[in-house]
Amino acid sequence: MYLLYSLAMLLVFLAASPYFLYQAVRHGKYAGSLLERLGLLPVSLNIDREASIWIHAVSVGEALTARAIAGDLKTRYPHLRLFVSTTTMTGQRVAKQSFPAADGVFFFPIDLGFIVRRVLDIIRPQLFLMMETEIWPNLLRACRARGVRTIVINGRISTRSFPRYKRVKLLFRRVLTLVDRFCVQGEETAGRLAELGAPRERITITGSLKFDALQGPGSTGPARGGAERVLRYFAVAEGRAVVVAGSTMPGEHEIVLRAFERVRTLAHNPLLVLAPRKPEHFGEAASLSRQSGFRTVLRSELAIDEEVRADVVVLDTIGELAQVYQAATVVFVGGSLVPTGGHNILEPAVFGKPIVFGPHMQNFAEIAEAFLAGRAAVQVESGRELEDALIELLSEPEARVRLGDRARALVEANRGARERSLAAIAELLPLPPAAADNVLAFPAAR
Repeated sequence: MYLLYSLAMLLVFLAASPYFLYQAVRHGKYAGSLLERLGLLPVSLNIDREASIWIHAVSVGEALTARAIAGDLKTRYPHLRLFVSTTTMTGQRVAKQSFPAADGVFFFPIDLGFIVRRVLDIIRPQLFLMMETEIWPNLLRACRARGVRTIVINGRISTRSFPRYKRVKLLFRRVLTLVDRFCVQGEETAGRLAELGAPRERITITGSLKFDALQGPGSTGPARGGAERVLRYFAVAEGRAVVVAGSTMPGEHEIVLRAFERVRTLAHNPLLVLAPRKPEHFGEAASLSRQSGFRTVLRSELAIDEEVRADVVVLDTIGELAQVYQAATVVFVGGSLVPTGGHNILEPAVFGKPIVFGPHMQNFAEIAEAFLAGRAAVQVESGRELEDALIELLSEPEARVRLGDRARALVEANRGARERSLAAIAELLPLPPAAADNVLAFPAAR
């Protein structure tokens, strides 16, 4: 079974090589990461081959969520190094910015036996943490052979991915037995994992760590300082409405711009911040905005502490959207009017912002359902309904405040996954005596 999987992985890699080569030559993508993906990490990453904890976070969302526990792990296990890997390049950039406690950040290796063994030789983890549901058979098998404990944190199996996992249930069942603990977001994921073959006694419902990863208005430290600097690029006149459309996908840019055109007829000089999910769509969004007749500027072109004069700002930076939400009067969270599964609605919620999203929220189904049940967000079915929702919220300040207050209260009520996740980790990797005493005496602050 593992041999067939490895052959399939090798064939996929060989088939994709021309694409990666083209992207490297044409756009400079992947070239710098290829050696690390092949397991050729720099020896300097862990020159003394010290024992470590390894966190894997696929992309931006997982990296931001992992912040909730990374600092605690470094504090609780001071004798171990802390390494973070990502799969995507945007995730790599965010990880390098977001993990000051990490001893190193690198690209996740291709899941072939000889490659992952090479990485384990350098990283020497005692514990391997997979954010959400990153299941890699050869790596998990190598970890089990070496006695490395493994845990899924903030686990989730979406409605869209569950049928795909069921099609390879025979392989998946064997692989899931290699994971020592599953910390999952809710009962639905727990049931799906058990159906796929995960031992039920290893599954713990901890809630969503995304709630604990949020940095609200009262946060302090370097991240908060960075947030305040970002907001200095979005100076607007008092009373000017700001619509933030976050994590938009192709097909939504046009919808949002049409909605904003109608908003402009009813609101005085509003500002739209359009934040495409992927960097390759920044240029497309800016072009569409200009073609629609809007004065358009890129975030990278804004001057600090100068009032924004444009109609539309295209957010062409990585890792700033969560901070920009603070400037919003109303928020639309993208990836939800097109069938891509939706994006994180918690980032604007923590700041008490009124949130609108579309019908396609499969990737955040449990969270979206909680917000709708608590009347803490508005769901729309079409571009026209988006226009109506934005206009209604912009014209009714009291409705905005009520919606935003419910959203913030829901976030605060659902914190706690961090402590539960850390407790599960401590069962696999016991705390050193001094750290254990400190944890008992001084429970980690949220």
